[in-house]
Amino acid sequence: MPVVMDEAKAEQFREDGYCILERVIPADDLTLLRDACQGFIERKHAEMDAAGTDTIGISHRHKRYFVSRCVETQPGLGRFVFGDVMAEICSKTLGGNAYLFYNQYVVKGGGPGSMTFSWHQDSGYVNANGGDIEHAPYLTCWCALDDVSEANGTIYVLPYGRLGIRTWVKHVKDPATNDWVGYFGDDRGVKVEVPAGSIALFSSYVFHSSGENSTDRPRRVFLAQYSSAPIMRADGSGPWAGAIPFLERGARVAATV
Repeated sequence: MPVVMDEAKAEQFREDGYCILERVIPADDLTLLRDACQGFIERKHAEMDAAGTDTIGISHRHKRYFVSRCVETQPGLGRFVFGDVMAEICSKTLGGNAYLFYNQYVVKGGGPGSMTFSWHQDSGYVNANGGDIEHAPYLTCWCALDDVSEANGTIYVLPYGRLGIRTWVKHVKDPATNDWVGYFGDDRGVKVEVPAGSIALFSSYVFHSSGENSTDRPRRVFLAQYSSAPIMRADGSGPWAGAIPFLERGARVAATV
């Protein structure tokens, strides 16, 4: 298997909190992730219909969707989430131990009404929603299922050195969108423009945002997030989300969902 993440990329991740790996998702896994996406959007529509609303949390019908725990619902996605590519990435960013913490589709609808996504840290969302604020930063793998650009609402990241922040900060909720927001500065960050099959890696302490999708096609992303240890609820009652073992002392362990 070709090297997915060389030492230069690993060093960039350590120093800046992010790096970009272009065209590293195997073609059959990219097809798998794309084929499953629409079914999860339809599940979100059914959930909205049942609740008589067009907004559930930070999902807004036809504008943007966040559909979580997809691997637990459709275990076949584990072929990618627990595959060779992700094993190499986790070992070079988290170390010997890795747990699947969270996974979701993030889809941005195109055309009029498309929404931005406010500046935030992923750990900011965990801590704002009952997570243990002492948790170590975890790894977000932002997997582009389509070519992504400024036109279709790609993400922007703020490297550690550029912002000077390497810890989580308290976020405030925007009542208009339900977004949790942690950065209000003027820096637009580094724009991520990559072809489908690429992965943007960033720490859960790295601020990122996304723009509007002005095209007539959805912008599809699969998010796989891994932690070096289970992330617990603040009250100690159990894991905040998932804690599915993936790597143990550098060795792959049987993953079950």
